[in-house]
Amino acid sequence: MEELRPVLADRLALSLINRRQLRPRDFETQDGGATLLTDDGRRTVLTAWQDRKKEDRQHLFLGESAPLGLVPYLQAQLLSRHLRGDLDAYPPYIWK
Repeated sequence: MEELRPVLADRLALSLINRRQLRPRDFETQDGGATLLTDDGRRTVLTAWQDRKKEDRQHLFLGESAPLGLVPYLQAQLLSRHLRGDLDAYPPYIWK
């Protein structure tokens, strides 16, 4: 879901770059101009992603803490409740 991209993907990518965990050597440019992660770069990203999923964040609508890896599931549950008519409106994920 697009609402989670800034929280999950963008924040992870910027953190890895700002902390210099990803460096130019972690990327390779191919003949057609495509830039790909090297095996070491992928390992760095996936390790950081697994760690990030374990971090707890407060879910403002539910009023309780949940690991970031569980947030897409929770939002899907809220969307299904809205589509069934159990909720008047879909509550977007707001993080602090």
